[in-house]
Amino acid sequence: MNKHLGESAVEFSTLIELLRWRALHQPEQRAYTFLIDGEVEGPHLTYAELDCQARAIGALLQQHKAQGERALLLYPPGLEFIAAFCGSLYGGVIGIPAPPPDAARLKRTLPRLQAIAKDAHATLVLTTSRILSVVEEMRSQDAELQAMRWIATDEIDLKLAEEWQDPAVGADTLAYLQYTSGSTSTPKGVMISHENIMHHSACISQAWGYTQESIAATWMPYFHDYGLVDGLIQPLYQGIPCYVLSPLTFIKRPIRWLQAISRYKVTHSQGPNFAYDYCVRRSTLQQRSDLDLSSWCTASNGAEPIRKETLERFIEAFEPYGFRPSALYPAYGLAEATLLVSTKRHEEMPVFCTVESAALTQNRIIEADEHQQGVQTLVSCGTPVSGMKVVIAHPETLHECAPGEVGEIWVSDKSVAQGYWQRSEATEVTFRAYLANTGDNQTGQNGEPFLRTGRLGISEGW
Repeated sequence: MNKHLGESAVEFSTLIELLRWRALHQPEQRAYTFLIDGEVEGPHLTYAELDCQARAIGALLQQHKAQGERALLLYPPGLEFIAAFCGSLYGGVIGIPAPPPDAARLKRTLPRLQAIAKDAHATLVLTTSRILSVVEEMRSQDAELQAMRWIATDEIDLKLAEEWQDPAVGADTLAYLQYTSGSTSTPKGVMISHENIMHHSACISQAWGYTQESIAATWMPYFHDYGLVDGLIQPLYQGIPCYVLSPLTFIKRPIRWLQAISRYKVTHSQGPNFAYDYCVRRSTLQQRSDLDLSSWCTASNGAEPIRKETLERFIEAFEPYGFRPSALYPAYGLAEATLLVSTKRHEEMPVFCTVESAALTQNRIIEADEHQQGVQTLVSCGTPVSGMKVVIAHPETLHECAPGEVGEIWVSDKSVAQGYWQRSEATEVTFRAYLANTGDNQTGQNGEPFLRTGRLGISEGW
């Protein structure tokens, strides 16, 4: 395949094609580096090494005739997951990133794992030999987990890579299942195709200003869509180095995240709102004194409600150490749209609006002074990314809201997933919505229906 890769990987239809190209044309370029305790450089992977490991894992899966099967991916923080994720793609297996069972908290962590395995009808588990030994007793006590084939990918002979055969998957082939949190209902598997992830990566590249000179760092869990898509897949898509920290490293000492950004001149890194607040609360002036955050041009903030106070405190604390206020990117997204729906524009400052709380509960926007009683300040999550069509619809009448009205956020784009795994009714309700005031035959962008996000937004004009 003779291709030339420019600012992005838009020429490729699958992640397999993309990684194979990088392994052929950029074999020695370092792709991922794991930072032990967030400080010491540990294992790393070049594109050639990642491709070799992925082919070996893929070849073993092909020996088991597993194409089309579902595989749980249970890994500790580190690079083994990245190899296994790519290996499942190479084997034509539908990978399911999931939190590994915690031996100390089995009663809390095991039920979710069992629910995912049952819902997906998973037949395989890819993991490490260490995790395999930890869960041995647990497996023996659970018939479903015992029935699945468990594979320790760190024990696979890399010579198997020579036996790998291209699975000949296409853009519409499922790449992986991203399970929802299940905090308010049974976890549902969002079906992400190669087209979804490749198209969406191009959107992220534009929205968050990635270039071939960018450098990434992430501590977000790989089983969360934010950590997987922007944290790990986007660096591969962009062809840039990525430094990986353990989430526990961040929780124990959040300054390590900022120190890694400073040390490696990171340009792109992400976190939910609490992470920025946590950095302020759990760092001292002495710890901050050696930081240089001037390279950090995109600090995206999503995955949970964003607070004005958090953004202001973070800016106040770290602007003296080179952090630019315009680098904060409030964002909104969800797994059903692969990841990102909207974010602020480049070089703009975050936008806030104070409104009357009572009016907001009645789906009306009345602007107010922030010093008044009974008000709350909203943080704008910006504008839809790269051509994505977003409308605000009345959740009951299904009519598009007038400017300034509050309604449900609906999305139409090639980033929108194929639906929920084995849940046709839920897929129809959530992914096949039509605006009532556009006529029965009028649908969303490019003839596609809308995704109902279940989240409220404000129509333009306020």
